[in-house]
Amino acid sequence: MNWFTKTFSSTIGRKIIMSITGLFLISFLVVHLVGNLQLFKDDGGAAFNVYSHFMGNNPIIRTMEIVLLLGFLFHIYDAIALTRRNKASRPVGYANNHPQENSTWSSRNMGLLGTVILVFLIIHLWNFFVPARFGGLDPIVVENVEYDNLYIKVVQSFQIWWYVAIYVLAMVALAYHLIHGFQSAFQSLGLTHKKYTPFIQKFGYAFSVIICLGFAIIPLYFFFFFEL
Repeated sequence: MNWFTKTFSSTIGRKIIMSITGLFLISFLVVHLVGNLQLFKDDGGAAFNVYSHFMGNNPIIRTMEIVLLLGFLFHIYDAIALTRRNKASRPVGYANNHPQENSTWSSRNMGLLGTVILVFLIIHLWNFFVPARFGGLDPIVVENVEYDNLYIKVVQSFQIWWYVAIYVLAMVALAYHLIHGFQSAFQSLGLTHKKYTPFIQKFGYAFSVIICLGFAIIPLYFFFFFEL
């Protein structure tokens, strides 16, 4: 196991872990957005509450939640470790260095973007995940079956301007984070080719914008166009 420890404690190894966990978290975003789109159904939240109940009680999903949490923790830990290692290897900046000419804004500010996303994630989990898993939601009956009414909790939260503002800001940060992280993940895994890399970059850009726009539209819709 010594070779394994040395490999994945190296800079290259940590980048590989960042890439794998990042791509895993990206796949979660797709699933999460598809589920959240149930909010737009004109059924008083029935479909969304049934979906939420399934996600909260299916043993496979609950197991994947643990895997997802570990993925987040590994991703955050490796990001911090890589940042510290990069700073340690170059403690004094070059006098004539012009990073804006050699890299994108998002690549130079991944730490800031990640921090914004992390703060939002903590608020988001506390507001929705904790009540959904540990109680505190009102019951609602759908087709003679009682469910927790997470839908009304979501709608009420998206009537609060500052929460909507934080949500949208976090989605902007996430979009920039994904734009750099998507193509960087493929590069770190060695999946680069002069023929396919431009497509991966364009696809990653489009994917990042579409996914984050999809998430941002939800609170904006309920804030501006929906009345309780």
